[in-house]
Amino acid sequence: MIARTTYDVGIVGAGLIGLGVARAIHAAHPGLAMAIVDKEGEVAAHQSSHNSGVVHSGLYYKPGSLKARLCVEGRDLVYRICEENGIAVRRCGKLVIASEAAEIPALDELERRGRANGLSGITRLTSEEIRGFEPEAVGVAALHVPDAGVVDYPALASHLAHELVESGADLLLGTAVSAVDHVGDRVAVTCGDEQFRVRVLVNCAGLQSDHVAVLAGATPSIRIVPFRGEYYQLAAEAADLVRGLIYPVPDPRFPFLGVHFTRRIDGSVEVGPNAVLALGREHYRGASPRWSEVRETLSTEGFRRLAYRHWRSGARELMSSRSRTLYSRLARRLVPAIRRSHLRQGGAGVRAQAVTADGALVDDFVIERVGRTVHVLNAPSPGATASVAIGRHIAAEVSPLLEE
Repeated sequence: MIARTTYDVGIVGAGLIGLGVARAIHAAHPGLAMAIVDKEGEVAAHQSSHNSGVVHSGLYYKPGSLKARLCVEGRDLVYRICEENGIAVRRCGKLVIASEAAEIPALDELERRGRANGLSGITRLTSEEIRGFEPEAVGVAALHVPDAGVVDYPALASHLAHELVESGADLLLGTAVSAVDHVGDRVAVTCGDEQFRVRVLVNCAGLQSDHVAVLAGATPSIRIVPFRGEYYQLAAEAADLVRGLIYPVPDPRFPFLGVHFTRRIDGSVEVGPNAVLALGREHYRGASPRWSEVRETLSTEGFRRLAYRHWRSGARELMSSRSRTLYSRLARRLVPAIRRSHLRQGGAGVRAQAVTADGALVDDFVIERVGRTVHVLNAPSPGATASVAIGRHIAAEVSPLLEE
């Protein structure tokens, strides 16, 4: 039940980005009334908890891009908040490995980007030096990136939510937004049979962000296409083959990082994910397909152009999704000791990937303002890492509206 009919700020989405935005706005304007609404019954129910738990360093992103700046800023904020509040976090560093000489130019570019983005301690490794960090890993060269780590993101989200409720924010879970209307200098938010009005509304709905933007009268130039990432977990007898984080050199044509190894905060080791079209925006393991959402995706011009352009790589990803043998073969490029029998079925996540009308995968974060509403339309990985910094960025954007 909605506690009141008017608020200063409304935030749609109680994932890490929505909570990060709420935290930053409260810090800048501590006396304001705030409502955070989410259709799920718990915080961080989707991308914020269905990921590998990696704190990304900022290595991959184009220098000067919003993603690069907010990832680096957000990484340091995540480490600080966790360390100050007893949230499980580990700065383990990672290796990015070139498996063949043809990948060396891409590795060179990653090193250039990392240094331009201000990463400290990046080290270039020879094939022999790789084993000093990961004894079972192989490659022709690698980068060691000490700023990367792992964290308990659900625990971080719970901590942020608790802080916000303690500061007076209303956290309205199990509350789905059904309509958004601009009424003078207010925004009316309808949730079922109830309604409240706000001075500013921030849409952090992740997988549903484009839908919420349309409800608010926006005409976003991008649409969300859900990609499902499926993980395996290493069996106990093989877990010691991986010490920390081992990544391949990514294909520069895609925003996905390829199959990699992650020793999570609980000590388990994940392998993956791949990237296949999800049969619905919330199509996790055990979830039923949502065919209406599949039809929506297939009818999108941008997706059809994307599929036509990249059908070969999409077919390879689909084949690896259906074959543990192929998946283990991809894993052995980095850690040759991996066997098919070492792979146990793990979890699955769904990435909210923005696609333009001409079929391009949007790489940078996309944040658009329409009237008194702000929409986070694209913030996939490293969105969790950057979440608190994204919050600060949006707080600065909406502050003039709140100070009127």
